[in-house]
Amino acid sequence: MNGDEFVWNPSKDLIDNANLTAFIRKCDVADYKSLVSWSDENPEEFHQKLFDFIDLRFFKCPDQIVDEAMGPAFAQWCKGGTTNVALNCLDKWKNTPTDSKVAIDWEGEDGTTKQLTYAEVRTQTNHLAGGLRKLGLGSGDVIAMYLPNIPEAAITLLAVAKIGGIVLPMFSGFGGDALLARLNDSKAKAIITVDGSPRRGRAVPAKAIVDEIADQAPNLQHVIVAKHWEAPHDWTEARDHWWGDLTRDMPDEVATAEVDADSPFLLIYTSGTTGKPKGVVHSHCGFPAKLALDLSICMDFKPDDRLMWMSDMGWLVGPILVYGGFQLGGTVVLIEGAPNYPEADRYWRLIADHKVSWLGIAPTIVRTLMVNGPEQLNRHDLSSLRIFASTGEAWDEPSWLWLFNAVGKGKLPILNYSGGTEVGGIVATTVIHPLKPCAFSGPVPGVGADVVDEFGKSVTPGEVGELVMRRPSIGLTRGLWNDNERYLQTYWNIIPGMWVHGDFASRASDGTWMVHGRSDDTLKIAGKRTGPAEIEALLMGTQKLVETAAVGAPHPVKGTTIICVCQVRTNVVANDALKEELAEVVASGLGRPFRPSEVIFVSDLPKTRNMKIMRRVVRAAYLGLETGDLSSLINPESVEELSCLRRS
Repeated sequence: MNGDEFVWNPSKDLIDNANLTAFIRKCDVADYKSLVSWSDENPEEFHQKLFDFIDLRFFKCPDQIVDEAMGPAFAQWCKGGTTNVALNCLDKWKNTPTDSKVAIDWEGEDGTTKQLTYAEVRTQTNHLAGGLRKLGLGSGDVIAMYLPNIPEAAITLLAVAKIGGIVLPMFSGFGGDALLARLNDSKAKAIITVDGSPRRGRAVPAKAIVDEIADQAPNLQHVIVAKHWEAPHDWTEARDHWWGDLTRDMPDEVATAEVDADSPFLLIYTSGTTGKPKGVVHSHCGFPAKLALDLSICMDFKPDDRLMWMSDMGWLVGPILVYGGFQLGGTVVLIEGAPNYPEADRYWRLIADHKVSWLGIAPTIVRTLMVNGPEQLNRHDLSSLRIFASTGEAWDEPSWLWLFNAVGKGKLPILNYSGGTEVGGIVATTVIHPLKPCAFSGPVPGVGADVVDEFGKSVTPGEVGELVMRRPSIGLTRGLWNDNERYLQTYWNIIPGMWVHGDFASRASDGTWMVHGRSDDTLKIAGKRTGPAEIEALLMGTQKLVETAAVGAPHPVKGTTIICVCQVRTNVVANDALKEELAEVVASGLGRPFRPSEVIFVSDLPKTRNMKIMRRVVRAAYLGLETGDLSSLINPESVEELSCLRRS
């Protein structure tokens, strides 16, 4: 199949009933292209229409929607207004039919299930909010969250916001050093955790890990512990509190803090290439408005959808699930554990059992699951599915087509979504546009997306350039936590006046967009520039690999040479003949100068918890360079394997 062909077209009924179609009508513009142009030219009017359409609630309506007096990097939103994320996720559903609807449909790793309605979630949120206030915590206080995917995690995200605090989600697999760095950088006053949690059948002693570092966090005053999975730990009176004891006598109704609309409520760290992790800051008005724009308007999430997106609460997808799903009145299917444990086909069984309709999925998960063949799929009824949403990594065409054909039977759209923790979506795929494999329909309205050269000039169709935003998005991070100079240097000063996202992208003459991977992963071979995605797509096309990463290494003649690090499928023999075959595939596809100098086989590739392959870590580990921050890795043992291969 030619990757430039459209493989899916929306039906008239789907277009007519799409949220995006209704929003285009509300904005009184002709079509999506007109909507994007109008949103960039008229940000005040666009965002007012957005607030009305998504029913974004305020205690006090703003006097001015956006103020760029301090420059685009520090735009202020909803000036003069007051609101709270909890108002928009819970309070507005009180005494409505949504109150009795299932808000959380949870399944633990051991198969235990639990359901909570919106009313029950609101009550439990109020109990925790009351308990936090009893401890003296409130507006502006940072409260860390070190929890697995359990209902208490969703309640924590909501309760901290409700009291006007700033919630700091952290990866449930972090060790003590990573926890301590974030606690001290944020000056967190409290941390909410569990006694223990299961991970592939083994207990992870979360409370014990907190005990190891608590005395080294001078601002930490309280440790709140939910009982979940028995694991040994210490107990410090006055500092430590059981969740059940703290919330037991709290009232069912507590007041939601009325805060400045653009004040921070979410602090989430994202790893930097070097140095300490970056603290991304999201606000009470900005994050929910951007979530609704991305999920509801662009990707057609509806109140009767059941949303599953397997990711840890410490990464952005976790808060997206909770704040996005609740704000839009849907059901969040919350899953603890891995997609392929304790049974290899758990992922498909979960979709069938929980009647998932809106499935968030990463290309890396698809590549992991597709190696098991169609037998696992055929055991389960996946007819509840209507939409796939994808983010995290650039697609390769074979994996995209497998999801589209084998799982979706050629009938369901794959809504590609690209952006980042710092900004939300920049480009997206919609249900009203035809689909090409791996492509995007176009920019998300209101972000001023463009593809430019190194001088900030828009490139022509077919030319690869930097993905940028020419104006601030309402979902943009409000600087970096205690480090605004780094914020400017990292994003705004590379091409002055533009947000440089760090991805390569291109536009086709038919209006579709492509994202080609990180621009800081660029390979320049014999004077020619390419991204890893082009090389990796050729390798994945052989159908012999689970996944791969192409990185550059110094070369005395070419300047840079290509190294391909590959994980082969279980039924494939990893030998010298396969290395030669893979090298020739790249040379045939891109030309002889791009023939890899080395093809290396590994058992796994370094990945973050949200399944992004860390190419800079692959390169550094294999070349014996400084690897930078590794706290976000789910599989640090893969780094040691690469280091050992280099040494051998």
